[in-house]
Amino acid sequence: MHGFHTKDRNSVDMTEGSILRHLVLFSLPLLAGNLFQQLYNTVDSWVVGNYVSNEAFSAIGTVTPIINLLIGIFMGFSSGASVVISQYFGAHKYDRVKTAVHTTVLSTMLLSVVFTIVGILMTPLMLRFMRTPDNVFPESQTYLTIYFAGMIAFMNYFMGSSILRAIGDSLRPFYFLVACCLTNIVLDFIFVLVFHMGVDGVAYATVISELISAILVTAVLLRTDSCVKLVPKDLRIDGEILRQILGVGIPAAFQMGVTAFSNVFVQGYINQFGADFMSGWGAYLKVDNLMFLPMQSVALAATTFVGQNLGHGDAKRAREGTRSALIISVSVTAFLSVIILLTAPYLIRFFNPKPEVVRLGTFILHTITPFTVCCCVNQVLAGSLRGAGNSRAPMVIMLASFVVFRQIYLFTLTRLIGNSQTVVTLGYPAGWVLCSTLILIYYLRHLPTRSELDMRTPSAEP
Repeated sequence: MHGFHTKDRNSVDMTEGSILRHLVLFSLPLLAGNLFQQLYNTVDSWVVGNYVSNEAFSAIGTVTPIINLLIGIFMGFSSGASVVISQYFGAHKYDRVKTAVHTTVLSTMLLSVVFTIVGILMTPLMLRFMRTPDNVFPESQTYLTIYFAGMIAFMNYFMGSSILRAIGDSLRPFYFLVACCLTNIVLDFIFVLVFHMGVDGVAYATVISELISAILVTAVLLRTDSCVKLVPKDLRIDGEILRQILGVGIPAAFQMGVTAFSNVFVQGYINQFGADFMSGWGAYLKVDNLMFLPMQSVALAATTFVGQNLGHGDAKRAREGTRSALIISVSVTAFLSVIILLTAPYLIRFFNPKPEVVRLGTFILHTITPFTVCCCVNQVLAGSLRGAGNSRAPMVIMLASFVVFRQIYLFTLTRLIGNSQTVVTLGYPAGWVLCSTLILIYYLRHLPTRSELDMRTPSAEP
């Protein structure tokens, strides 16, 4: 096979064997890895909230929508690459897998330069756009500038991990993420508690740890003998492969980017209530991110599962995998929702002990958490549709729900009822319910029956 083996012991062919077993075994490393990632994000917030200042804690919380804006755009592109690679892998067209990997890696290198420049240049404008308070603005700008300067490390790690997951290997990305998280935690304490670097130290700790994970995943791609082996001299962009990647990636990137940009508007409504509500919202987001991890991990498993099986031509098995993924996701999320509702004040106090922040954060959690389970529907079904090569439908539905509807809701109700904390807080659940309803209707009417990518390329292996 042109100097490489088709598979190695870490790749997983999901076109045969137990559906439930594949989904669970693929999801668990993803979930564990994401938990570690949230752990070091949590440590960031805990260190800042307890050892720097309330303004610094608010600063890190308020920049989240901006970070998610550029990351969301890139995640859309990477989802396109992952779907293309997984479908070729499922079809056993390993030469095309190799071509897709090299196209993906070179494209990521070029994009990382663009994203770094755009991120740094946009930082002051976006912070002003969100009406960031003056007492929070300097530290928000510092954190974002350092973070975006290290975007190349994050993007290369994320793309490398996406390549490995596309061939069913979610274990090694988990190992790399653990190394990243542990490094970040240690550096947080050293930079903030020993060198008293404040927000700067937390940002530098994040960038350095992401650089380590990027080096690790690149080393694996360089050393493997499988079809995803990275050969520097073979780095080039294949036009046909890039077209397929962009066909899935651009709608997903547009949807994620615009949704994240819409959240910048939402953050503007939140910021009007002052630093305490901003801190309460920031603490809620930390808990909310943990809540979303199981469903997001299962949704990624569904994307790979559906991609491989449709590439293999087994649409019935792909649909069965989607149903199983939805059942797993709903069950786990419902259980976690009960736990969070019962422990909300303690969770908020962990991040910020200020009484008013605890009160507001608890209110936000109690208001939003009961609706979280409905997100399982839009996350898993969107993942399944993307695995089939259809990212346009999730894009349209999610933009209509998370952007258009949510902005109309906030603009209208804040003027009819008043800009109350309850009205703003309910903006998220309202969009979730609408999105899940629409995507379920679409999925039931357009069950995936085949891959929507054109896999018939002249150089593809028979």
